[in-house]
Amino acid sequence: MLATGFNTLDDKYSDTTPEIQKLSEICVKNSSIDPSFYAKFKVNRGLRDLKGNGVLTGLTEISEIQAFDTSSGEKVPCEGSLHFRGINVEDLVRGFIDEKRFGFEEVIYLLIFGSLPSETQLTEFRQLLAKYRTLPTSFVRDIIMKAPNVDMMNTLARSVLTLHAYDAKANDTTIPNVLRQSLLLTAVFPLLSVYGYQAYRHYFEGDSLFIHTPNPELSTAENILMLLRPDSKYSDLEARILDVSLVLHAEHGGGNNSTFTNRVVSSSGTDTYSCVAASLGSLKGPKHGGANIKVVQMFEDMKKNVSDWDDDGEVEAYLYALLNKKAFDGAGLIYGMGHAIYSLSDPRTNIFKAFVEKLAKEKGRMDEYRLYRAVERLGEKAIEKNRKIYKGVSANIDFYSGFVYSMLDLPLELYTPIFAIARIPGWSAHRIEELINSGKIIRPAYMSVSKRTPYIPFSERK
Repeated sequence: MLATGFNTLDDKYSDTTPEIQKLSEICVKNSSIDPSFYAKFKVNRGLRDLKGNGVLTGLTEISEIQAFDTSSGEKVPCEGSLHFRGINVEDLVRGFIDEKRFGFEEVIYLLIFGSLPSETQLTEFRQLLAKYRTLPTSFVRDIIMKAPNVDMMNTLARSVLTLHAYDAKANDTTIPNVLRQSLLLTAVFPLLSVYGYQAYRHYFEGDSLFIHTPNPELSTAENILMLLRPDSKYSDLEARILDVSLVLHAEHGGGNNSTFTNRVVSSSGTDTYSCVAASLGSLKGPKHGGANIKVVQMFEDMKKNVSDWDDDGEVEAYLYALLNKKAFDGAGLIYGMGHAIYSLSDPRTNIFKAFVEKLAKEKGRMDEYRLYRAVERLGEKAIEKNRKIYKGVSANIDFYSGFVYSMLDLPLELYTPIFAIARIPGWSAHRIEELINSGKIIRPAYMSVSKRTPYIPFSERK
């Protein structure tokens, strides 16, 4: 029973009965493939070769990730860099920070339209997004409030799919219509996320319910903070750091799981709402968008078990306990350390660090910031020594983003939806690029390794 008496739970939808447990054992027994077959048949598991490199499956002009230098003819690890439409993200951030602008809307324009907007174009584009930043009449009451969920990503996906019913041209995949839908979803994602969270807090936690109306004069980052907080107040530094976070999460190459999901589903010719819902399902996974939650939870456990946060010896001992599966969740991981592509450094982390320190000073949490820096410094050495990693390992963007969100008083339930708010411009750009250039449904090959068996008549089965 929920805090207010609101109950949507039913045992038959959630209980794993002994019958189901027994049937699942049959599934596992008859669906497990001999691991040696993958090497034998040279299968690129996870669309990666045996060295861990991504298999080339497409072309894009939207973004580029660089982690290796091949100018000498050999693949040599280098400092990581990220480019949006050919422009270094570090330069983008420096540009709007130096000129005291919010940058996320500018980056949305760049990713989708392929060039930086002029002052007039940016002003008109902000006005267009503000115009779209409204939900259908009674949508909050009839959709978001009627079936609240403890999982905000599922709430977000359900809202996106329901918007299909309000769109008279929902299945039209012409570029002008897909662009309209993409900008609409980009504009309303903050509302769907925050309102979904407010419904959860009210019905599951018994907190007061408040729904603020977005301000068309504010940026996306400012609107998120304004909509979320009871008094709608926030500092300029808070809004600007959230804005930088949105920019750094907006796009990351066509090969990340949620973006590739979007391109795969787009290639089938289906509608925009279905494509975005599929991407949300991918992003929800703890191996993808949910990673920063694990970082925060790991640090909470660390703070309880390390008595002196400034003692490198104590911190290092905890990190080795993590790697040896004797601390936190027993997974053997230092969450937030390492990346599938970057080796020497994640450029997003390098950009973020200076802002994290400023916010920590404003919030009086420099002791925690020093602990994060110590784990970053000591974690690299511990992983390299424990795992014998030679390509290098460094902190990724998830390492600091969760800490930033906690300092912004963002609830844990909204960490991944914030990622989705940031990433939908990238998904939109890739969907449009796929529709314009592909023409073929994405269909990789799978080799069957099952043995041919004769049919057994029903009366003879045991």
